[in-house]
Formats: sequence, C-alpha cells, structure tokens
Amino acid sequence: MQLNVTNEFSPLRAVVLGTAKSNGLTPELKDAYDPKSAEHIKAGTYPLEHDMIVEMEALAAIFKKYGVTVYRPSILEDYNQIFSRDIAFVIEDKFIIANILEDRSREIDALDHVISKIDPSKIIEFPENAHIEGGDVMPHGDYIFVGTYYGEDYKKYITARTNRKAVQHLQTLFPNKKVKSFSLRKSNTVAQDNALHLDCCFQPIGKGKCIIHKEGFLVEEEYQWLLDFFGKENCFHIDKKEMYHMNSNIFSISEDVIISEKNFTRLNSWLRSQGFTVEEVPYAEISKQEGLLRCTTMPLIRA
Repeated sequence: MQLNVTNEFSPLRAVVLGTAKSNGLTPELKDAYDPKSAEHIKAGTYPLEHDMIVEMEALAAIFKKYGVTVYRPSILEDYNQIFSRDIAFVIEDKFIIANILEDRSREIDALDHVISKIDPSKIIEFPENAHIEGGDVMPHGDYIFVGTYYGEDYKKYITARTNRKAVQHLQTLFPNKKVKSFSLRKSNTVAQDNALHLDCCFQPIGKGKCIIHKEGFLVEEEYQWLLDFFGKENCFHIDKKEMYHMNSNIFSISEDVIISEKNFTRLNSWLRSQGFTVEEVPYAEISKQEGLLRCTTMPLIRA
C-alpha cells in the first residue's frame, strides 16, 4: 500500500474506520477518559453498542457511495475501538503509531492486517516519553498543525494527550515541514471547557476555509495566527455549545464533499452556502464520548 496524506481534504481513497462491535459494558466512572464520557456515565445516558454500530454503518455507507476503500479493525472482545484516529496517523507516506493512554495500547494490534500492507521502513513509533494522538495532528501542505498542552501540570490532565517532546519529535521526523503547535484549553471535569484534541476546536476544510472555536485555544496569539493564515472571512466560528457537540469534528471526503452530523444545522447550512456538498449522518451517540467523525476515521490515502 502506497500511503499518501498531505492535508485534510484531498480526495479520499482509503481509510480505517473504527468499530463499535463488542464495545463492552458502560465503563465505571473512575475509568472515564474524558469529562463528556463521565457526564453521560453519571446521567445514565452513555451510548449503547447497538446505537453506535448503526451510526458507524451509516458512515461506512457514505464511503461506499464515494468509492472509498474502508478497512476496519479486527474485533477485540469487550474493547472500545471506535476512535481509530487516536492510535495512528499518516503524514505523507509514513504511518506513525501514536503514543496513547496505556489502557488503550491493544487497539493498534487490531490493525495488523492493515499494517502488514505497509512498507516496514515507513512505519514509525514515537519515543516512550513523547505522548501524541492523531486527533492533535493535522498535515496542511507545508505545515503540520499540532494541538498540545505545555503546562507544568500536564500530568494532572488525563485530557492532555500530546506533549512538547512529541511536537519536537515531529519536527525531527519532518524537517522540511513547518510544525506549528497550538496550546489547547484542558479540563478533566467540564466538557464545555475541554478541547480534548485540536480537531475538537479547529479543522481545515476545502476551498481555503476552516472551522474554529476561539475559546479552545489557551494562547490568543496562536488563535489569531490561524485567523490571519486562513483569513477571517474564511473561518466559521462555533460557540461553546457547538464545540461541545463536536461541530469542528466533521470529515472531508474531498475539497468539495464533507460528511457532517445531521443535527449541525447552522454549520451544514453555512457549508452548503459556501458550495460544499454535505453528506449528513447520525453520530450524536458517538459524540457522547467526546469524539465525532474525524476521531473515528484514519485516512491512509488521499489522492
């Protein structure tokens, strides 16, 4: 397999889509990885396996419609394998295995049938002390945008997933790219105050545009840099409630076609007004785990 990913919106040819099958029981509160999951565990509204399977199959049907090759993980019994973006990501022709929470370390094993198709010299593992997850990493032409948290209290936050060492290691791996990091707002307890990954508060889409949530960024100058880079008129701002529902976590099949959640009425109307084709799917149950369409997908090949 010849990998190729240089941005978020070139035509998609092959992708890994996670699975909700054999997802296991609702976790105990102490085992929640993020505040939104914890919120739904407490409320008794944590998503059910059956409902999440239905949502993910709706997404798979859209990929089939557009002729995209879809790989799924092997099933690990009673194990959450929904968010394939966290465990690995592709930049150019390199498959980078993420350095994720220890409790999720088995997820990469379920992709052996995909990894076996890749040139071993193109497979990269990060050093143990360089923490990184795919939701924080966005190739964008000459740039690699990276969400991070540089605070001295990094270890306090289960929601801080990408550290300074990982940002530095990315620059070493891709010396010809400009690695631009963005410090994200973190909270272990309040979902509306937590940008779990960069794609929870920002995403580039086709036609030179992006979706952005200002309050997700800890440093005003870094938010302003993105505004200047894309042009204020090309930035669709989402509010705190829309960020909470994951409006920035949509997924581009191409420069012109975007998959979005069916309840994102304001966003979807704006996208259509800008000339995008919007394929709507139900994904509200999956969003209860603080992830959405981008989080459940790992592009392997974009033309």
